Amino acid sequence: MASLDQVSIAILLGAALVMAGILSSLLALRFGAPLLLVFLVIGMLAGDSGPGQLQFDDVRTTYLVGSVALALILFDGGLRTRFQSIRAVLAPSMVLATVGVLFTALITAPFAKYALDLNWTEALLVGAVVASTDAAAVFLLVHTQGLRLRPRVGATLEAESGTNDPFAIFLTLMLVEFISSGATSPAHVVLEFLREAVLGAIVGVTGGRLVVIALNRVALPQGLHAPFVATAALVIFGAAQIAHGSGFLAVYLAGIIIGNRPTRAHNSVVTFLDAATWLAQIVMFVLLGLLVSPLRLGGSAGPAVIVALVLMLVARPLAVLLCLAPFRFSWREKIFIAWTGLRGAVAIFLASIPMLVGLSKAYLYFDVAFVVVIISLLLQGWTLAPAARRLHVALPRAERGPRRVELDLPGQLEQQLVGYPVRPKSLYFRRGLVPSWSKPTLVIRNENILSPTEADPIAPGDYIYLLAPPEKAGALDRFFVDMQPSTAPDPHLLGDFVVSGEHTLGELAEIYGVTVDEEQAKLTLADYFDVHLDHAPKEGAALELDTIVLVARSIGGGRVSVVGLRLPEEAEQSEPLTRMDAFKRRLAELWSSVAGV
Repeated sequence: MASLDQVSIAILLGAALVMAGILSSLLALRFGAPLLLVFLVIGMLAGDSGPGQLQFDDVRTTYLVGSVALALILFDGGLRTRFQSIRAVLAPSMVLATVGVLFTALITAPFAKYALDLNWTEALLVGAVVASTDAAAVFLLVHTQGLRLRPRVGATLEAESGTNDPFAIFLTLMLVEFISSGATSPAHVVLEFLREAVLGAIVGVTGGRLVVIALNRVALPQGLHAPFVATAALVIFGAAQIAHGSGFLAVYLAGIIIGNRPTRAHNSVVTFLDAATWLAQIVMFVLLGLLVSPLRLGGSAGPAVIVALVLMLVARPLAVLLCLAPFRFSWREKIFIAWTGLRGAVAIFLASIPMLVGLSKAYLYFDVAFVVVIISLLLQGWTLAPAARRLHVALPRAERGPRRVELDLPGQLEQQLVGYPVRPKSLYFRRGLVPSWSKPTLVIRNENILSPTEADPIAPGDYIYLLAPPEKAGALDRFFVDMQPSTAPDPHLLGDFVVSGEHTLGELAEIYGVTVDEEQAKLTLADYFDVHLDHAPKEGAALELDTIVLVARSIGGGRVSVVGLRLPEEAEQSEPLTRMDAFKRRLAELWSSVAGV
């Protein structure tokens, strides 16, 4: 009975620790403290050197939990990654994730050698352990601090932090193997790297496609889709590891494959994995905190601080500058990417590998990694938002989107039922705009269900449900948030073939004789982009209007403020002077009426 009581006590204490970590996150959010640091501190306080006095030294369990947690975190990161958004930055991201990690380790190693009194191989192992950035730490802090990074910078950080962990893990394992046996040759390292990368990619892509097929063809009971995907991710991870491939690369690629294909119950899968990765991070950091001994840290804290500062101020910046030199990044973007190399659970997880295999000085690696993570979260984590704003890589904070309710309709994948509350200042209510690819289906008013015809006119406070393709459903958000004030177009941009987005299609049709439906004639050019684009308008977006093409030249307040006109080549060649003169005169009249001249 005593052993059963011990199991019950362990369950109670473990659950209490996790609950304390969850509740402490509210305090951390209020004061802007990095959440991962809070979970580490909770584990330290519960350990043998804290008031909790829990004796915990099970490195094997910690490694097992860390592997599962890291696999789920990387899978969730891949699931949320839109391949279209990272396609343009794949080259710099992959260079940072491989060459960048190697450069960071090589630059850190000499300082670690003399500060910690190690040989060159041991010093390089220290550099490898702390070389990779942590995806969970980076994007958790970006989210909690309300940052909206420039797309290119955000996509680069997203792709780098999601793909550099496999290379850092590979480098650490190779160095641990060399220190243990001393039989590793450069040719062996290259072959091992190629094998892990190729097998990991094959297992990840194949596994991801099989999961997509299973989700769409197997009639699982309601609620089991999300657990199926989560366990499938762990199966993919385990299969790749057993095949001596990179399981971490495999789950990340599998996540990208699944996240970029139409699948059943996609939203419930994402919601479930969001909660699962949160729990995984909390459990992992609490266990890592339990392994830390503040008393043992005393002898290595000073040299570890030196390593941490060298890593943040010398190694990471130099590696980023060297790796991004061939690519067209501004110096502000390079500095911010260098400063955003936060260290988190991955570094401490990698430091547990020497402890697991019983290397000499194993606890030194762990303690150094712990100090590096603490300083990184404190120094870089708290200054992330000010650095982004000072370096002008943060865009103005967009209004938080409306609460969207999404329902997957059984029997098909082409449409999804999406519901929104109607706001009085929304684009939908004030302008009556709805995208051409969506269809209003029902309205809820005072708890009564009405058809759109019965509910007409729609009133603020109603809930409207629309059918939309799953991949475009998120683009509906901008029609149901309060409209931002439009900025006045720059007069210098208005010329022969450029016009304000506030002019109507009817006015444009008068000049060129293009055919415009009566219903659309009253739409402004900005409205036309909103209705027909399946995403928020961006500079360079183009739409056809009969025989001409409209091109978004400038965006203001989230809408198109200046539109360029691309004329048919035949028309431009046949009547260049007559059409140009008529267009200039009409533009002058329109612009004079807008400017009040």
